[in-house]
Amino acid sequence: MDLGRTEEYLRSLLKELCSLPSETGWVEFKHNNKDFESIGEYISALSNSATLDGKSHAFMIWGVEDETHDILGTNFSPHLSKVGNEELESWLLRQLSPRIYFEFYELVTDSGKVVILEIERATDKLVQFKGTEYIRIGSYKKNLKDYPDKERALWRAFDKTPFEEMVAAENVRDSEVLKLLDYPTYFELLDLELPEDRKRIMERLSNDNMIKKCEAGGWNITNLGAILFAKRLSSFNHLKRKSVRVIIYNGKDRTQTEREQEGVKGYAAGFEGLIGFIDNLLPRNEIIGKALRKDVSMYPELAVRELVANAIIHQDFSLRGTGPMIEIFSDRMEITNPGIPLVQVERFIDSPPKSRNEAIASFLRRVGVCEERGSGFDKVVSQTEFYQLPAPIIEVTEEHTRVILFSHKPFAEMDREERVRACYMHACLKYVTRDFMTNATLRQRFGMDSKQISIASRIIKDAVEASKVKAKDPDTAPKHMKYVPYWA
Repeated sequence: MDLGRTEEYLRSLLKELCSLPSETGWVEFKHNNKDFESIGEYISALSNSATLDGKSHAFMIWGVEDETHDILGTNFSPHLSKVGNEELESWLLRQLSPRIYFEFYELVTDSGKVVILEIERATDKLVQFKGTEYIRIGSYKKNLKDYPDKERALWRAFDKTPFEEMVAAENVRDSEVLKLLDYPTYFELLDLELPEDRKRIMERLSNDNMIKKCEAGGWNITNLGAILFAKRLSSFNHLKRKSVRVIIYNGKDRTQTEREQEGVKGYAAGFEGLIGFIDNLLPRNEIIGKALRKDVSMYPELAVRELVANAIIHQDFSLRGTGPMIEIFSDRMEITNPGIPLVQVERFIDSPPKSRNEAIASFLRRVGVCEERGSGFDKVVSQTEFYQLPAPIIEVTEEHTRVILFSHKPFAEMDREERVRACYMHACLKYVTRDFMTNATLRQRFGMDSKQISIASRIIKDAVEASKVKAKDPDTAPKHMKYVPYWA
């Protein structure tokens, strides 16, 4: 189901909005206003005002008289309207920054057609139209810069309201909550018996902040509940693009897509299925032991699991139109999430993770989806060393973070950069376990024998010259030298 699109919901919403006082900052009534510039300015003003008023959405309604709230009907047809040759919705979206979610709904009543524009609240940035921020003051639309106290209040609201506590769906009946959320999986993951009565189910979901009581009656489904346990993320308009995408390519580049799949469920409800799906897609290597052949995945399952969980947990939900993505090539696997890291890239191994979404992280740790705080990337590096794979790469673009896992490559085929990167991560891993890198431990990491001491020494020398590692005690004899990361 697509929440908010049913005729029953729209009629109930219209009745509720028409009963509100005329100077409500997050609702605007119009008769036949078709000034497209004004509509864009109102989207900015209403979105910002909804945040100040603690509302998840704002609304602009055509076909209702402003003072009396009587339904008059309207001839405004947003889906047929154009600005030049561009559709109205596309034009409005292009002029807004950030590109918040909004949608027009048309409803036929006994008194004529009504158009309802639903607008997402501002989350962590002021919403601008054509570079200007607007706000509602009483029943009037004003330039926000002229009201510095309101602007300061907005920034404070951004600081104190985490994404997980915001509302994904408002004023939802008990039966609708149970249709939208995969509550049996919630109880299964927590190893709890599924209550037989609806009241206890709702109480438990409420205790974990998946839902909250709505002032207007019914329930509000929080972003936490929706992003973790939605039966279909597409049921929540602003979360549609947050599904995890998995793409497998035929070869080493993106020219030929072999298969593409987009996740449907919330992250907690669908995580095990996602990992199983990825594992089935990954190339496999045949290991021949003592009279036993065994197929194993090209990449350690624990490493894949941790990186996918990290991409989900650490993403920046304020970035629109993008979500976590897993891309599988013939020689590597790339896991990308929206948002740049909150810790220095080269300190991923030793730094306690800072999460933008602590409630999501906390719940996923509770149910065992990801490792305890601070051990995730350590596990990834440890697994790549155990299977003697090239060290992973962490890349940061303007808005995204990407971690790349590589398939097996013989030591002889690794270039200088790959060897130095592996040397640095090996030194980090040793350091966080209260140990030190030596020539012998590095040889073990690369699967080298005792005759290759000079090769290992050359790698360490290159890493020192690249300012990636340093001697723990420079005065120690070369034979007993121990090394630590450059930052230790």
